[in-house]
Amino acid sequence: MPLVAFDSLPADARVWVFAAATPLDASAERTLLAKVDEYLVQWKAHGAPLTVARDWRDGRFLTIGVDTSRELASGCSIDGLFRLLQGAESMLGTSMVGGGRVYYRDASGTVAGVDRDTFSSLAERGEVTRETIVFDLSVTALGVWRERFETPAGQSWHQTLFPALA
Repeated sequence: MPLVAFDSLPADARVWVFAAATPLDASAERTLLAKVDEYLVQWKAHGAPLTVARDWRDGRFLTIGVDTSRELASGCSIDGLFRLLQGAESMLGTSMVGGGRVYYRDASGTVAGVDRDTFSSLAERGEVTRETIVFDLSVTALGVWRERFETPAGQSWHQTLFPALA
């Protein structure tokens, strides 16, 4: 019973969130999701199949979830997922694994990604505010992902990137 609907996973499912540094076009999306689905349907930990799902949003965000009430993903199996994504990066023309970028919705609602220093500069200039919607890639439980994956900057760790209030 490996690949299930993302919405069917329980709130305590373990999630990993990946972001494409640049948006993927339709062809790259199909390629990525086909590779991911191929991996997920056979994903096992210590020989036991994992109950898994994935979510794809905004042409950039891939969330993988594992129902940990059934089986836990092992370190080796998680490494395999990361290797898969790293291996796809050159074909996709963007990075999927690695941190340091902040993703937010700009004034037009488009998802933008910048490094932390740039985000702080945007905050200093008032181009992003504590009300700006940001994406919290640090969440690790599906219930938390549902609550705050997409949230105002002032309600997430992103608030640390804003200048101190006088």
